[in-house]
Amino acid sequence: MVSRTRGLSARVGGLCGALVLAATVVAGCSSAAEPSSGGPAPTTTEAPKPALLALSVSDGDADVEPRRPITVNVEHGKITKASLIGKHGTHVEDELASDGSSWTSAEPLGYGKTYTLSVEATGEDGRTVIEESTFTTATPARTVAVSINVWDDETVGVGMPLIFDFTGTVPDRDAAEDAIDIVAEPATEGDFHWFGDTRVIWRPKEYWEPGTTVSVEANIYGENLGEGTYGAEDKAVDFEVGDALVAVADGKSHTMTVSINDKKVKTLPISMGKPSSPTPAGTYTVMSEHHGYTMDSSTYGVPVDSAAGYRLHVDYAARLSNSGIFYHSAPWSLADQGNANVSHGCINLSTENAAWLMGKTKRGDVFTVKRSGGPELEPTDGWSVWQMSWEEWQS
Repeated sequence: MVSRTRGLSARVGGLCGALVLAATVVAGCSSAAEPSSGGPAPTTTEAPKPALLALSVSDGDADVEPRRPITVNVEHGKITKASLIGKHGTHVEDELASDGSSWTSAEPLGYGKTYTLSVEATGEDGRTVIEESTFTTATPARTVAVSINVWDDETVGVGMPLIFDFTGTVPDRDAAEDAIDIVAEPATEGDFHWFGDTRVIWRPKEYWEPGTTVSVEANIYGENLGEGTYGAEDKAVDFEVGDALVAVADGKSHTMTVSINDKKVKTLPISMGKPSSPTPAGTYTVMSEHHGYTMDSSTYGVPVDSAAGYRLHVDYAARLSNSGIFYHSAPWSLADQGNANVSHGCINLSTENAAWLMGKTKRGDVFTVKRSGGPELEPTDGWSVWQMSWEEWQS
């Protein structure tokens, strides 16, 4: 045991120069492979990376949506130059981010056209990277145009619906609705309802608030509307909602009460449709106004030379339905106005009262006919969208 102890002491002395406490041995005899606690930490330096481009179209792509923006993004670098050029040298408008991190086309492309996208970028490593992609846009099986019933800068009534008529069938109704942007100030709740495959109407849940400003954009160009059908061109209008004029025509009292912004302003004597041709009951919307108009029964299927036919010129007339219901001046029925219903279905007024009323009304104003003895007005007859409840409208 003694010799072992001496042998151990000798080894320790040889390694560290003295026999010390265990803690001192640990402190004084560290391995030479371990870094010194007072030295700098090790560091790693990454090499600069080359620019990495991401193009939204690949070389040889076909049937690219013409309205879809063409984009380029870059990592580890900066885009220095980019262009999108048509087959015949047409330069597409574009936008390059100020920091060079991205680029995008800024206008729709043509149908069935070939374009070349060229991009240059400088990477962190200082080297230039160049990429090109040539692609072709979709060729429609057919195109459809759209019209809007509101005129640009028009002032309309609180009942005005927004009617979008397409020149052909729209297979994908959701796509068509998504392409239509309606912005109102103040914000106004509303929804679309389709009447057949070519007409969609947007109306507010309630009447428009007077003073509302509205911007409508039907951005259908370049949009796939289903089964190879694309929009032919965009349409846009801005309009304002005027005073809330509401007229109520009563077939029993033979009067029409006119209110503006919820205040009754005048009661007019009228004559509505006689028992053989009663005026349909319901809520109409003024569609058009005419100074000088020929009332012609043949326009709704009754020959002028028949017993019920007529062809008469009037000074003032405003259309309320497609089926031929107007309010108009009718000096020949002056004695019956306020007393009896003798017309072919229209609302007859004196020339003086018709002139006053037309001076107040505008397209989109609301006319309600009650107690006429006539059938219920069809929602599809003219702009009579208020004949449908909100629940029916959304169904």
